[in-house]
Amino acid sequence: MSRHFPVNPGEMIERADRLMSAASNRYRVVVQVSRRAKRCRYEDDENGDSPMMKPVIRAVLEMSDEFTEPEIIGHELN
Repeated sequence: MSRHFPVNPGEMIERADRLMSAASNRYRVVVQVSRRAKRCRYEDDENGDSPMMKPVIRAVLEMSDEFTEPEIIGHELN
């Protein structure tokens, strides 16, 4: 059985590295990603949606997308 990943693993590593380098505290990034993943999981459960990707992957993608907007990521990660 093959799995279909919405983002290739190399891109996921690159996005995670960008998040880590943007923050002064790596632990804080990990905690924020886990909180967002938890929120994503509960949102999917409430909506009755079957998740297309794992909550942690979704959280990293969302947070790395916000990286392009410094006013958002600056307040969350610093």
